[in-house]
Amino acid sequence: MSLAQKDRSEAPNRDRPWLIRTYAGHSTAAASNALYRANLAKGQTGLSVAFDLPTQTGYDSDHVLARGEVGKVGVPVGHLGDMRALFDQIPLEQMNTSMTINATAPWLLSLYIAVAEEQGADVSKLQGTVQNDLIKEYLSRGTYICPPAPSLKMIADVAEYCYQNVPKWNPMNVCSYHLQEAGATPEQELAFALATAQAVLDELKPRVPAEDFPAMVGRISFFVNAGIRFVTEMCKMRAFVDLWDEICRTRYGVEDPKFRRFRYGVQVNSLGLTEQQPENNVYRILIEMLAVTLSKKARARAVQLPAWNEALGLPRPWDQQWSMRMQQILAYETDLLEYGDLFDGNPVVDAKVEALKEGARAELATLEGMGGAVASIEYMKSRLVDSNAERLNRIEAGETVVVGVNKWTEGEPSPLQTEDGGIMTVDPAVEAEQIARLYAWRASRDDAAVAAALEGLRAAARDGTNIMPASIKAARAGVTTGEWAEEMRKAYGTYRGPTGVSASMSNKTDGLDDLREAVNAASDQLGRRLKFVVGKPGLDGHSNGAEQIAFRARDCGMDITYDGIRLTPQELVQSAQRDSAHVIGLSILSGSHLPLVEDTLAQLRAAGLENVPVVVGGIIPEEDANMLLDMGVSKVYTPKNFELNSIMKDIVELAKTNTSV
Repeated sequence: MSLAQKDRSEAPNRDRPWLIRTYAGHSTAAASNALYRANLAKGQTGLSVAFDLPTQTGYDSDHVLARGEVGKVGVPVGHLGDMRALFDQIPLEQMNTSMTINATAPWLLSLYIAVAEEQGADVSKLQGTVQNDLIKEYLSRGTYICPPAPSLKMIADVAEYCYQNVPKWNPMNVCSYHLQEAGATPEQELAFALATAQAVLDELKPRVPAEDFPAMVGRISFFVNAGIRFVTEMCKMRAFVDLWDEICRTRYGVEDPKFRRFRYGVQVNSLGLTEQQPENNVYRILIEMLAVTLSKKARARAVQLPAWNEALGLPRPWDQQWSMRMQQILAYETDLLEYGDLFDGNPVVDAKVEALKEGARAELATLEGMGGAVASIEYMKSRLVDSNAERLNRIEAGETVVVGVNKWTEGEPSPLQTEDGGIMTVDPAVEAEQIARLYAWRASRDDAAVAAALEGLRAAARDGTNIMPASIKAARAGVTTGEWAEEMRKAYGTYRGPTGVSASMSNKTDGLDDLREAVNAASDQLGRRLKFVVGKPGLDGHSNGAEQIAFRARDCGMDITYDGIRLTPQELVQSAQRDSAHVIGLSILSGSHLPLVEDTLAQLRAAGLENVPVVVGGIIPEEDANMLLDMGVSKVYTPKNFELNSIMKDIVELAKTNTSV
C-alpha cells in the first residue's frame, strides 16, 4: 500500500454538510431565476425564495396596497406564468427549495407543484419547505391574512396534503427567527416556537390514522435565528433538541427517535447587522453561523446567511457570494465535519442548556394554562414588545456593547461601499412592467376555466374540505395570487393582530424625567396633551421599530395613536385628522418609502394638514433620505439613530412648530 493510499484509508469519515442557501429574490421572476442559476453554479446546494410583500399578503401587483412594494423585498409571483419563469431551467425534482411564505403558503405550494408537473417531475419526489407559520406572523412579521382558527386549518391542510402526496416535503417551518428579531429572549423563543408546533400537531392529530401520526410529526421542521451571544445560541439549539424530543415522546407518544429529531434551518440574525461600520457585520455573521454548526447534536440542516450590507439595503450578487463562500470554507476546508459533538459532557454547556430548558418549560406551562398558542397571541405579543424595549434600553444605556454603534464609533470609511452605495436598487420601472405582464396574463387565460376554479375554491372553503386540491386546480387554470387570497378573505374573514403597545404607561420610565417635563411643557403650550400618530403605511409588517417608538413616546407622556400595520396613506391621514395629530411618524422598512411618503404628504395637503410635521424611519439610503427631506419630511431616521430619547426630543420640538391645530 502506498503512503497516499494509506493516508486515504485512515482519513476520518466526514458528515454531509448542511444545505447551503442564500435567501434571494427581487424585481421579477426572470431576474430572480438568473440569480438562482448563478448561485447554483457557484456551489449553492438549495434554493431559498424571498417573495415580495404583495405576494406574501395575497394581493396582485396592481392592487392599491401593492403600490411601491412590487419586487422590493422579494420576487412577485402573481400566477403560474411567474412561477414557471422563476424556475426556468431548474429541475424541481432534483432541487431542495425553501419558500418563505405563510399566509399564501397553500397557494404558492400549489403553483410550485403545477410547475413541477409541467416539467414532468414526479411530485412525490419533490423536496423542500414552505414556512407556513401564521402564529409568528401575528406576533412579529405581520404578513397574515385570515384569523387564527382558519389559518391553523389551512396549515393543517398543507401538512395533510403533503403527507399523502408530497411525502418528502416539509409542510411547515415553525419559525422562531422573527420572534428573536421582535425581541424574544432565548427562553421565549424556545417556548413560543414549541407552543406553535404543539398547536399545529394538535390540529393535525385527528386528521390522520394513529399509526401514521408519528411520521407526520417527523415532517414538522423549524426555522430559527442565531444571534451574537454565541454560547447562549449554541446552548439554545441543544435545548431545542432536548425539548422537542421530550414533547414528541410525552405529549404525542412518538417512539421512533427518527421522528423525534429536531430538524431545522437557520438564518443568522439580520437584526444585529449595523448600518454603522457595516464591514463589521462579516464577523458577526461568521460567529453566529458557528453557533448552529459547531455542535453536531444540534447542527442545522440548512443554513442561509445574510450579506454584510443588509442593514443598508438589498445585497448585490457579489455580496451574496461572499456569504456563501463563508459557509463553503467552514464545511469543506475545515475539519469540523470529521468529529462527533464537541460539547457533550461539558459542564458549562450542560448547565446553560438545563437553565434554558427550565425557563422555556415555565413559559410553556403559562401558555398551556392560557389555552395554548392561539389563545395566547395577545399575551405573547405584549411579552415580545416588553423584551424588545429592555433590549434597546440596554443598548442605549451602553450596558450591551455594539461595536461601532455605542462604542468605538470612530472608524475609516468602508471601501466596500462603492459608487453604487454598496447595495442593489430595484428599478422603479419594474412595478409597471410586472403589472403589464399581469394584465397580459389575465387577457390570455380561459375565463370559463378560471371561473370554475374559483367556484371550486369557494366550495372547498365553504365545506371545510382540504383547500390544496382546489388550489392546485386553480393554479393550473390561471387564477392569480390576489384572486386566490380574496376567496380566502371572503370565506374566513381578515384579521388585525394585537400591537403589543397598551395605552398604559410601563414601568420602564427611569431616565425619562427630563423628557416627561419637556412633553408636559409642550402640551401646556399646545393647549392639550401632545398627540403623536405612529403609522405603518403599505404592506411592510416589520413593526418592531414602530412599536418601540410608540412605546417610548407613551412612556414619555405623549398621547399616542398606533393602530398597527398595513394601513393605507389615506387611512393614516384620516387618523391624523380625527385625532388632531401634532406630529406623524411613519415606519417603512420594505424600501417603498418614496412612493408611500409622497402619497401620504399629498393626502395631508389635500386634507389641509400640510403643517403637521412628518418624520420617517426605515432602511433608507442617504440619497433617498435627502429626497424625502426635499418632499417636506421633517426628519428621517435610519438604524444608526438607535437613541430613542433623541428621537423623542425631536418630536417634542417639532410638535411646537405645528400651526394646523
